[in-house]
Amino acid sequence: MDWDAARTAFSTGELLAYPTEAVFGLGCDPRNEKAVQKLLELKQRPLEKGVILLAADYSQLVAYVADLKIPQDKRFSVFSHWPGPITLVLPASERTPKWLTGGRDTIAVRVTAHEPARQLCKALGSAIVSTSANVAGEAPLTTASAVREAFGEQIAWVMDAPVGTLATPTKIIDPLTNSVVRD
Repeated sequence: MDWDAARTAFSTGELLAYPTEAVFGLGCDPRNEKAVQKLLELKQRPLEKGVILLAADYSQLVAYVADLKIPQDKRFSVFSHWPGPITLVLPASERTPKWLTGGRDTIAVRVTAHEPARQLCKALGSAIVSTSANVAGEAPLTTASAVREAFGEQIAWVMDAPVGTLATPTKIIDPLTNSVVRD
């Protein structure tokens, strides 16, 4: 795997594509507003929807999550979902920008167990924005070749590895309210 090319694309505000648990994801550096805007424009996705952050471990998400707002009696149930194919809606840090949260006081985050995506986050040393590889309203793409065909040069780096075995994108839950955001 050409991790140097991935790191260069990530650090220069370019878009990356990589396999997740069910579909290919499109991502970028969550600290780079222009990169996030570029991603949202490519997908034709409104800023108000917010984005998911994907990480190899929770330490990559701590800067974005208001960790102290997770009640002590809920911490085990919150963190028992990870690593795994569950995206959690958690309180956002006051420093987390609106271009990630969609203006909410929460942020959607996931510590993935899908090894290619974990390897990518480890190689980048960072969480990564993660949204399905498709234009809003179209079916998500599931292969590297389909991503290249659909988006061409708009994606600077594509990880050629298989998606996981889930039939649908990850479930999104709010573990503090026990509500399902996406089943």
